[in-house]
Amino acid sequence: MSATRDDGSADDPAACTLCELPTEGVDVTDDDGNRFCCTGCRDVYGALGDVDVDADAVRERRRADAGDGGAGVEDGAPADDGDRDVPDGHEATYLEVDGMHCATCEAFIETVATDAEGVSGASASYVTDTVRIDRDPDAVTVEDLTETVSGLGYSAYARDDAFSRRQASNMATARLAAGVLVGMAVMLQYIVLIYPTYFAFPFYDERTLTYLNEAMASTSGTYFFIVIGVLTTIVLFFTGKPILRGAYVSARTRSPNMDLLVAIAAVSAYLYSTLAVIFVESPSIYYDVTVAIIVIVTVGNHYEDSVKDRATELLSEVTAVQVDDARRLTADGDAESVAVEALDPGDRLLVRAGERVPVDGEAVDGDAAVDESVVTGESLPVRKVAGDAVVGGSVVTDGSLTVAVGPDATSSLDRVAELVYDLQSGNHGVQKLADRLATVFVPAVLVIAVVAAGASLALGGSPTNAMLVGLTVLIVSCPCALGLATPLAVAAGIRDALERSIVVFDDTVFERIRDADTVVFDKTGTLTTGEMRLIDRRIDDDLLRLAAALESRSAHPVGQAIAAARSAAGAADAALGEGGATPAVADGGAEAVDGEAEPVDGETGEGGDAPAVESFESHARGVSGVVDGVEVVVGHPDLFDERGWSVPDEVREAVADARDVGRVPVAVGRDGVAEGFVVVGDELRDGWEETVTALDRSGVEVIVLTGDDERAATVFSEHDAVSSVFAGVPPEGKAEAVGRLKERGVTVMVGDGTNDAPALAAADLGIALGGGTAMAADAADVAIVDDDLGSVATVFELARAAGRRVKGNIGWAFCYNAVAIPLAATGLLNPLFAAVAMGASSLLVVTNSSRALLSDE
Repeated sequence: MSATRDDGSADDPAACTLCELPTEGVDVTDDDGNRFCCTGCRDVYGALGDVDVDADAVRERRRADAGDGGAGVEDGAPADDGDRDVPDGHEATYLEVDGMHCATCEAFIETVATDAEGVSGASASYVTDTVRIDRDPDAVTVEDLTETVSGLGYSAYARDDAFSRRQASNMATARLAAGVLVGMAVMLQYIVLIYPTYFAFPFYDERTLTYLNEAMASTSGTYFFIVIGVLTTIVLFFTGKPILRGAYVSARTRSPNMDLLVAIAAVSAYLYSTLAVIFVESPSIYYDVTVAIIVIVTVGNHYEDSVKDRATELLSEVTAVQVDDARRLTADGDAESVAVEALDPGDRLLVRAGERVPVDGEAVDGDAAVDESVVTGESLPVRKVAGDAVVGGSVVTDGSLTVAVGPDATSSLDRVAELVYDLQSGNHGVQKLADRLATVFVPAVLVIAVVAAGASLALGGSPTNAMLVGLTVLIVSCPCALGLATPLAVAAGIRDALERSIVVFDDTVFERIRDADTVVFDKTGTLTTGEMRLIDRRIDDDLLRLAAALESRSAHPVGQAIAAARSAAGAADAALGEGGATPAVADGGAEAVDGEAEPVDGETGEGGDAPAVESFESHARGVSGVVDGVEVVVGHPDLFDERGWSVPDEVREAVADARDVGRVPVAVGRDGVAEGFVVVGDELRDGWEETVTALDRSGVEVIVLTGDDERAATVFSEHDAVSSVFAGVPPEGKAEAVGRLKERGVTVMVGDGTNDAPALAAADLGIALGGGTAMAADAADVAIVDDDLGSVATVFELARAAGRRVKGNIGWAFCYNAVAIPLAATGLLNPLFAAVAMGASSLLVVTNSSRALLSDE
């Protein structure tokens, strides 16, 4: 969120009041004299500028969401805020931290990082496993920071370090495998040798039972217990290391969580058993309790992680969009490949068709169509010639350009990426429901255990019996059921979502989203397909074939859409209707055209041989050439005027009318006359009306936020279910708009492109359509793989169902505790039966969580 003055305007008078982008050369102001980089930002500020975006209030709200209220963070840990005060010369460094899984982990990592010399601030997010550290590069290196943050089981490494990430994954697998295998060895000994001494097993005769009791009371029995203790030590301190670390962090930050409750029960049983082996003859040992608690909780957490990993593999093939290398022109005109980091202001770069512009700059030579949608969201390519500004990250679709590197030698796409990382690492995770309950439950259980042990002593019980009473209270407090309540329910939600082609990246989705107040939709690629298609034509079949053949030589998206229309008259009739001039086709007709598309050159259609293109020429506003001996022009009416061709008034007016609804009308003519036109547009996505209508009926405000032209969003602004439409908004403006909406209530952002990534990361919940870019998917909490817009509603249904499942699990655990803890406190329940009851409670939680979330809803 941008820094603002009390009146809400930007600190820099030369910067956009909303998003702080430069306003140089742009004359867009409001009635109060505030300057803006574009009309989109002005409209957003006009509608939402009265929202009080108080930085301190935002910081306090996020801390409250994290469950610590700020009280549990040690001095030096910076509060989260997007407008952090970074000293001059300091730069932001992003590290991935393996092992963070709760809000208290965030506070601990921030504290450790800010204790390092040369660090001015840090903000961690377990949601994205990221910590952003503001550091003085002359005082502390990245390697130093990595060593500082790593420790106590946390592993910090660069975000692009695949090897370290794989090592962390392998270590987690090793911990689980060791826990299961060693735990089985311990439990086997209990089942075969120890439990028979507690219960008269019917399959053991009296002689065998006598022998086992005598053996356990002998010196050999002591050695046997020591071996069991050693195996349990492996389970507790190797497999259970993440749990113990979480408990330590919880205690240090004074924010009790489920890790602390689980660790107290496991460690208490371990210490009691160890002391009993050392000091008591014929001891009763409860190493099995320790093993069961650690292994059950670890398996539950691993199951949740494995489901998430399988889900994210679905998006491993999405396209990366940032540029690493550039083609720089030397003094003698040769081209050399250099790293983007090596570019200097003023360097000249050659960018050919199909390539990305590496950095922001100015076109100094060439004529090309440039697709800026990845950065701006504008669905239509823009023609660039010498003197025009060119955006880094945009794609040259037709022609080539020589670009002079701008004064900062930076890319708009890189700035978008940095903004995404800032928002991600600054967006603290919320504390899970079980952890929030643990802040009250853990102290209560500890007090009950101490009081029960003290009462046993006061009533004449031995110290050993008093310790057993206290231990039983800790064991019976059901840490496994509570510890499994959230991860298993979340895993069920992720599993059910995956079955519906919905990928959930962030396990806090089911905790954070209950009742959304606002859903913000991007337009291009979200409410629309993002693909240019022929959706109307007012020319005969023969001219359509000629135009399609000519446009097959063009790389422009509009030309490709025309070329995709089948050239054969029979196919054109089937797709667009019989006869010559036809009325505007419906959306379904447009899809029929696209579905029947075939390459024009070199093929034979139902109407005969494909037309032969004898000459082809590309112009700034269209194309021309000779096809089958006929001179053909396809383009803007101005191109016809430049060539001296006649354009009937009805064609000129029809082109202007079609452009008013955000589509691209193209005049088509032959032999000196514009005979008609075709219309190319971005097709509306199936089910968009049903989706926005359903959200509106459920009481959710629907807003459309797009970087596209206002005319392209007319259909949405006229829909009753859409409350507001903001058009022409840049990525930074989208993120700021979402930030302001969040101050009014829970805000969800739905988008698909890189330009949507900052807004997706800034929202309370980001939903990306799976056909979008890698950056959008990385910034989002949820991705819809099959691009089914109707799945947006399913996300909310799953979230609500998972929330009910978590509450049901926790409710059962507390009902169980309400009965079991009083029995344990009064000495009516010994640790062994407590462990059995704990296991039964955990089994019920597992069974409940295994059910499909929506099948019974």
